Amino acid sequence: MNDSHIYFITWTTYGTWLPGDGRGWRQTGRGEREPQPLLEDWCRRKMNENPVLLTPVQRNKIELICFEHVKIRNWHIHAIAVRSNHVHIVVTADAEPTKVRDQFKANSTRVLRQPPEALNREKVWTRGGDCSNVDNEDDLEKIVLYVTEAQDRMGDDQ
Repeated sequence: MNDSHIYFITWTTYGTWLPGDGRGWRQTGRGEREPQPLLEDWCRRKMNENPVLLTPVQRNKIELICFEHVKIRNWHIHAIAVRSNHVHIVVTADAEPTKVRDQFKANSTRVLRQPPEALNREKVWTRGGDCSNVDNEDDLEKIVLYVTEAQDRMGDDQ
């Protein structure tokens, strides 16, 4: 792959990680932000649909379509974890990170709207998502370990 980069990409399902969230949150252009319970409550009241929690079948569909997509694009997935409320992918790709993320999200949305367990709703994901460059092998190893094992050890099925 020419001009390839390794990215750590994360995006969340609709309504499961709101601005102001008590776990912390990111604001576009401003980075990490402290919890703001009033903002989180306001955002929750503004939601038009219920939060999305992915079933095991839906999670599997997303993982499979991501692997199909990298095959077509000649990219490489180092690690993937599709959880009930978010997706982590560590990928080598020859495109801008936001474009890579948006292609994964679009393909995931498409398969989620197909049987079995089709999601028939307007919103599936939150807007955007995190895209970080992975700059060296040590960082890659730590991120892959986090994606593949650390969440399970923390008892986080989400």
